[in-house]
Formats: sequence, structure tokens, C-alpha cells
Amino acid sequence: MPPEQPHSPRRAGPRKARVPQTARLPRRAARARPWTASRGRAAAALAARERAELARGVRFRSAYLTIMGVVLAVAALNVLLGAFGLVRETRSRPLTDAERARYVAQDVARRWQAWPAGMVFPEELPYTGLGRTQQYARRVGIAPEAACGSVVDAPVAPVLGEHGCRTLLRATYVDQTATFAVTVGVAVMPSEDARTDAAADLPVDDRVGVRPVSFPGTVTDSFGAAQRQRTGWVGAGPYIVFLTVGYTDGRTRASVPLEEQVNSEMWPLAQTLAGRIARALGEPPDVPRCTQGNVC
Repeated sequence: MPPEQPHSPRRAGPRKARVPQTARLPRRAARARPWTASRGRAAAALAARERAELARGVRFRSAYLTIMGVVLAVAALNVLLGAFGLVRETRSRPLTDAERARYVAQDVARRWQAWPAGMVFPEELPYTGLGRTQQYARRVGIAPEAACGSVVDAPVAPVLGEHGCRTLLRATYVDQTATFAVTVGVAVMPSEDARTDAAADLPVDDRVGVRPVSFPGTVTDSFGAAQRQRTGWVGAGPYIVFLTVGYTDGRTRASVPLEEQVNSEMWPLAQTLAGRIARALGEPPDVPRCTQGNVC
């Protein structure tokens, strides 16, 4: 039996604590770092994407600006064309022959309304008396405006109505000696053509026409239908100017001898008064040279 080995006594001292195997922390795995070349390629790809997006945005912006430019150009062209057309239409220019004729016709046609009664039937009208002396007929009064058919004789009324007579104005004059009374009646027709057609259909009879107008308390108070000696009419523009003449002393046509009916002063007086009124109503006005006056 082998001899026992002597045991040397252990020094007393603090023991080191043992760390259990299970409590040991595992080592952290090392992080993989990309190579420098990989980082360069990623940055290049990112830059390429950004450039592509920028280029696409630039293209969209260019297309938008192009469309807006076209729209604005078309709108500006329309504005310019409209302004040019407006200036061309409104600028002063010479009147055409048709425009001048229309201006005259419109001015003449509205005179019976536009003029005061004293212009249609002046207070005094000159005429030539016996011995070629200048004399003046005096207006006694102006009758109210009346319907055409109500102040003319029966054979005349349907003619005026058929051709559209609008109204009839009347006034009575006496000569300078107050021997003769003359009633002048202005029939307002729709146009000059209507007046011409109506005049062609009027009866040829110097006993019918406009009815006389008398004014009580004047020398004409006995001037009625029975006292008129002759009737007639004259045309001017859209107006038929009727006239009827007789004596102020109440003499009827039947009481006057035939040779005296054609009085050398009575009938010329009536024709002169009606003619002057007709000429004033139908006289062409001064027509401006241009659409905006006399300066083109």
C-alpha cells in the first residue's frame, strides 16, 4: 500500500467567487459594414431617381405652361378681334345712300308728333292775293286729334282705313279779309308708299274730303259741310294734306252760281295754305355726312 502523501495545510484567505457558466453574457456579434463601392452605387441610384423625378416635374410644368400659354393667346386674340370689330363698327364713317334715305324718312315721319302744334299749323301763313299783293292768312284754331274715318266724308273714310291711316290733324284759317275759311287736314299714313297707294284710290270729287272745323265765337262759327265750295288734297312724305274752303258768311255751295264757285282768289288761297303746310312736313332735313356728325 503506497504511503499517503502528506497534506500541506491551505492558507486561509478569501475565496474567489465562481461565476456560473449560465450567467456568462454572450459576445455581441460584429456589425457588417458595407463596402465603400456599395455606398457609392446606392447614392448614385438615389440621385438618378431624384433627377428622373425632377425631369418628370419639369416636363409636366412645361406642358402646363404651354397649355396655359395657348389658352391665354387664344383669349387675347379674341379680345383683340372683338376690340377691332367694336372700333370698326363705332368709328365715324360716311353714311351710305341707304342710310341717308332712312334718316330722311324717319325724320319726316315723326314730325307730326315731334313738332308742336304751332309748327304743324303755323299761326300765320303768307299767300298772294289779288293784284299779286303779299297777304297773310290767320289761324283761327286747331281741332283735337281725331280718328281718320270720323272727320272725313264717307267715300274717303274706307280708303284711309284700308291703307292704315293712323290719325288726322285739322286746323282752320281765314284769309286776311276774313272772307274765306280754309280747313286743312293732315292724314298721317304709315309710310310714303302707303300714302301714294291711298292717294291713288281717293275719289276724284271736289265735293268730298275732310270735313270743315268751325270754332264758336269766331268768324268760322257758320263754316260747315254745306258751306264748303271745293275740296282737294296734296301729298308729302307719309302725309295726305286735305283742304276744304268756303265763305265765312254762311253761303252754301248750292247758293253760289257755278261761275262764282271758281273764285279767282278763294281756291288759290286754299291751295297755297295746304301746300305750305305739306312742304314743311315733307321737306328733307339736313343729313349729317357721317355716322357721328359731320366729321368722319
